[in-house]
Amino acid sequence: MNLHEYQSKALFREYKIPVPKGQVVEDISELDEAVKSVASDACVVKAQVHAGGRGKGGGVKVLRAPGELREYVSGLIGSRLVTPQTDINGLPVNRLLIEQTLDIDRELYLGLLVDRTHRRVIVMCSAAGGMNIEDVAAATPEKIHTRHIEPQTGLMPYQGRELAFALGLHGDQVGQFVRIVSALYRLFIDKDISLVEINPLVVTAHGELMALDAKINLDDNALYRHPALASLRDESQEDERERTARRHDLNYISLDGNIACMVNGAGLAMATMDLIKLHGGEPANFLDVGGGTTAERVSEAFRLILSNPKVEAILVNIFGGIVRCDLIAEGIIEAINNVHVSVPIVVRLEGTNVERGRKMLEECDFDIIAADGLTDAARKVIARLGGKP
Repeated sequence: MNLHEYQSKALFREYKIPVPKGQVVEDISELDEAVKSVASDACVVKAQVHAGGRGKGGGVKVLRAPGELREYVSGLIGSRLVTPQTDINGLPVNRLLIEQTLDIDRELYLGLLVDRTHRRVIVMCSAAGGMNIEDVAAATPEKIHTRHIEPQTGLMPYQGRELAFALGLHGDQVGQFVRIVSALYRLFIDKDISLVEINPLVVTAHGELMALDAKINLDDNALYRHPALASLRDESQEDERERTARRHDLNYISLDGNIACMVNGAGLAMATMDLIKLHGGEPANFLDVGGGTTAERVSEAFRLILSNPKVEAILVNIFGGIVRCDLIAEGIIEAINNVHVSVPIVVRLEGTNVERGRKMLEECDFDIIAADGLTDAARKVIARLGGKP
């Protein structure tokens, strides 16, 4: 689950991480009060959407004249912002963050995330702040400095100092950096965060460090421990089909292809998409219906994938270990009877009660294409779309 910048900065304030003065507005009527609260000659207006590259999309702007500020805010609230990280439809702008401007001397990058290879939280920082860290890693990897954190001891002060020196900080700035990175680590652990980034972490003209931006991704699996954070979810920033899937306990992610997939098990779902790509097709989604699925859930899964207008075929790949194949077949038939299906369906079933499940599908009025294995299923679904068999 992602947080907006203003929500992330509210958490920063709780942990004494310095951030600029700012106030959120949802309506133009709130603008005057927000401008007064920042007490700055100029204001930075930031669209609150779950996507990076907001400045490139016109969602971040420094304004001084009151008339220009009001005009810009009026045009931005209620619009959809397209950035390099969104699709062509963009994301809705329901809130703006109005912040004070700062005299900036340097821009740095600071982030914490989980390094799954080393099974540790890792601190990353770079003097190349304000840029995409992926680009920095690709072009100038020597500019990225890292330290792994030992879980038993937590972040040690000497690690913070080493990183501060690597960034070229000096004097009081070293102590400021150590306090910020230590607070970030406490926040990371306390709130079950999977990624936190400050880009940029600025050094002001007065030598003070401040988090000019804030990005936090929370671990969905731990949200039950943080109901206050879970309540911050902004569903307007999420794909509608993914929201529907979550309500039915389905693991669904939209993709750009035209072959819908319905699979039980995340690993098998990934393998299914790989086989589709290998044979020249494009998957329309990742969909894991789970090991303990029911006929009703399968029916809902069909409704979900058919709500995507790009879908031109469906590949069902089920290995019935925990789930019975006849229940899957029942769900497929129920979905066909209740949902208008006008695209070819290829089904591969293996496992418990597979013969009964196959027989049910054979006797179904709809022309379901049976497959003997995963490769056969991928070939058949692509062939029905005019690809090579």
